[in-house]
Amino acid sequence: MHRAQRYTKKRRSQWLIMAAVILFIGLSSCARKDRAREQFVFRYNESSGIQTLDPAFARNQAIIWATNQIFNGLVELNEDLQVVPSLAEQWTISDDGLQYRFQLRSEVYFHAHPAFGVGMSDPETLRGRKLVAEDFVYSFRRLVDPETAAPGAWVLQFMDTLWAESPGILHIRLKQPFTPFLSLLTMKYCSVIPQEVVEYGGTEFRNHPVGTGPFYFKFWEENEKLVLRRNPFYFEKEGEVSLPYLEAVSISFIPDKQAAFLEFIKGRLDFLSGLDASYKDELLTQDGKLAAVYTDAIEMRSLPYLNTEYLGILNGNELDEGDPLREIRVRQAINMGFDRVKMMRYLRNNIGEPATFGMVPSALRAGMAKDYGYTHDPDRARQLLREVEESRGSPLPPIKLLTNASYLDLCEYMQSELRKIGLLLDVEVMPPSTLRQMMATGKASFFRASWIGDYPDPENYLSLFYSGNKSPGGPNYTRFGDVEVDLWYETSLAEKDPARRDSLYSLIDARVMEESVVIPLYYDQVLRFYPKGLDGLGVNPMNMLDLRRVRKAGQDPN
Repeated sequence: MHRAQRYTKKRRSQWLIMAAVILFIGLSSCARKDRAREQFVFRYNESSGIQTLDPAFARNQAIIWATNQIFNGLVELNEDLQVVPSLAEQWTISDDGLQYRFQLRSEVYFHAHPAFGVGMSDPETLRGRKLVAEDFVYSFRRLVDPETAAPGAWVLQFMDTLWAESPGILHIRLKQPFTPFLSLLTMKYCSVIPQEVVEYGGTEFRNHPVGTGPFYFKFWEENEKLVLRRNPFYFEKEGEVSLPYLEAVSISFIPDKQAAFLEFIKGRLDFLSGLDASYKDELLTQDGKLAAVYTDAIEMRSLPYLNTEYLGILNGNELDEGDPLREIRVRQAINMGFDRVKMMRYLRNNIGEPATFGMVPSALRAGMAKDYGYTHDPDRARQLLREVEESRGSPLPPIKLLTNASYLDLCEYMQSELRKIGLLLDVEVMPPSTLRQMMATGKASFFRASWIGDYPDPENYLSLFYSGNKSPGGPNYTRFGDVEVDLWYETSLAEKDPARRDSLYSLIDARVMEESVVIPLYYDQVLRFYPKGLDGLGVNPMNMLDLRRVRKAGQDPN
């Protein structure tokens, strides 16, 4: 072989080796980057499952948490429950409380989608269409459209008209003044969505959502896994650093809460929320402190939660003749026939506060009266039941209480306590979806429920007893109606003076307690567990999951 040929072949061989080395280094680097990106995935479990990712249907916490990562609204709540800007930079309200004018941020874009001429495989490098005021006009009209049948339509019941003055200016006019209206707009129901994507053929918006939020939709295998990825074009920054910090969010759907707890302990989940009977005594001491075995590896944070756990009773006029719950004395006997303090100590490890006032949780009661409600009084409860039995001429039949499996221990406690005062309780367990359907249609005469505040105002809790909100059109699941309560409630809506409004709220709450329409059990507490080294998760009385500022150990915010 000619020397030049040998030389050329040798050089080619050297170049091939060098190229292979470079490729190996490149692949190794990519692998390291992929591993690094994987390291910065936030993983949590949603045991109750997620039925939709359409914010117009964000009726429960599971959906709200997921949609909060994908969508934005005009305004939002900060950790102090103050209304602060989101997509609206600023706003003005007319003196009569009817006109709201919002100025939108100028550089906000929807996530990539084929409806914008941008493939769904391109969100890392391309963005979707720019946000304009007409997007809110479409989103709000869709929310209240009867054909949408959105459970969140009620939040805009006071809206009269809305229009876009320009691409950056939105107007809303109300039918009547409603003081908490800005707080209502912080709900995920009021998120902005793009019309083109909703109407895009071939996909459903519920499982292929597009918003403006910090994470975009990537993958969802229902009941298995939901994956969201970092939106590189998100408008918010912290200093000079673009949010969010995380690369992705991964949501699993393990239905068994004890199994999910074990995954958390093994380090396969980054977040555990709330307390379940299956692991509460493993994780907490009797007085509600983190067990010593976990203090080196786990952080625990808690604060009062805008959530009231209660038992609801269907309006007496809709109960069967002879149903003991038609009798106000029976309802009052139940309210005073069990020990809430003991219940919290043994069933909740003192996480939460006994509900001895009314429906409004203590975190919102600052200006309200505190001279009504029920404490444990078994002797008076027995006397009331004896009076009823004497007037009926026969013993009271058993009462059926409907619940789901997560609250079986609490309902069995009620069963045991009420037996001591002479009242028999049958507990029936059913799937959460079945129970919700029965409550909505008025087929549940006695049921366990909770009301998590949609916005931080006592009105939100008292709206459960306004006759205009009777289910299925509203959240009044007891279908309670009272002329004076309706008048007080309607007057409070336009009242601007906080002291007068609190006085009206107290009148409503006291009447509801007097009638024993509900049996308040406890005011809940936000409880969060996460690994040490996880920063920015925060905690708030609404128990909103906000992952914009979350960083995992070793993650460089730059």
